[in-house]
Amino acid sequence: MSTADPGFALPSGFEPLAEHGRVLEVVLTGLEQVEEQLDRAVSFEDLFSDTAAHHLLAAGGKRVRPVLTVLASLLGDPALASGEVADVNAQVRQAAVVMELTHLATLYHDDVMDEAPVRRGAPAAHRLWGNSAAILAGDLIFARASQLMSELGMRPVRIQADTFERLVQGQLWETQGPDEGADPVEHYYRVLAGKTGSLIAAAGMLGALLGGADEEAVQVMSAYGEKVGLAFQLADDLIDLTGTAEQIGKTPGTDLRERVPTLTTLLLDRAAAGEGPDAQEARRVRALVDGPLDTDEQLAAAVAALTAHPAIDEAWAVTRAWVDDAKQALAPLPDSVVKTSLEGFADYVVERSA
Repeated sequence: MSTADPGFALPSGFEPLAEHGRVLEVVLTGLEQVEEQLDRAVSFEDLFSDTAAHHLLAAGGKRVRPVLTVLASLLGDPALASGEVADVNAQVRQAAVVMELTHLATLYHDDVMDEAPVRRGAPAAHRLWGNSAAILAGDLIFARASQLMSELGMRPVRIQADTFERLVQGQLWETQGPDEGADPVEHYYRVLAGKTGSLIAAAGMLGALLGGADEEAVQVMSAYGEKVGLAFQLADDLIDLTGTAEQIGKTPGTDLRERVPTLTTLLLDRAAAGEGPDAQEARRVRALVDGPLDTDEQLAAAVAALTAHPAIDEAWAVTRAWVDDAKQALAPLPDSVVKTSLEGFADYVVERSA
């Protein structure tokens, strides 16, 4: 495949790969193959099963987890320093497919629990076929992911199982809310580590492991992936407030309308608990956020007030701090184009617009 006209568009942050044509070609070719395998992985003879399982895959997505799996796999290539890396192997590609399937399956379930009307610019599955069908479609995709992972060996299966446990726990913690007396912000980080960080960490681990990297690199990718995952979700929450409907594929402020706590609203609560004019202003904004948000005008007013409050700048600063921590986690790795690209990818998660 020509690297000048790739069929798969990498997210920003991977520009260093362009200076190493062979590495870029390997990554892009590997991701093209993953995309083809994803389509086959959610194909079923039964028409409804096939339609429901393809629904969110066809709606697109950033493919963050497959990208990380493929890139991390190059850490184990002995020719990395010279830029003459080998093609991404079949096991790595299969793990990348499993990571994206697992992510897709959670989206079907999340949309039911959140009563979300839209996902990736398309109607949520439960809006088309009802809650039960949407949940079962997610389960069907989980089943396919498990089948594919079972072919990769005991340790990958264990990584996937541990990750699945953390995904479910993260959702449970979000549903239950913080314990009495617990710090809501720390609870929120715990939720995000389970719901988002764990799967991105697994993507990095599996890529490094199945690409032949040593154990230190596998553990580095675990730490890096978890921190990137937190930054990614924190940025998603902020983009929900600051992005346009065209950029994010839904109405800005959807989290507010659905009464979903985010770091910005939690920091607003901290400010509102104080004394003086700043606390009074925070309470005024909180009243708008807590008020009726049924109309677009009401929602737009709440979003405008929240994005004008210092809590949003503080939330961005915290998000960037997680990115810095992720980049620091890469320190044990030797310098290479892959390491530089992983650093760039960490920056991408907060610099993107959708």
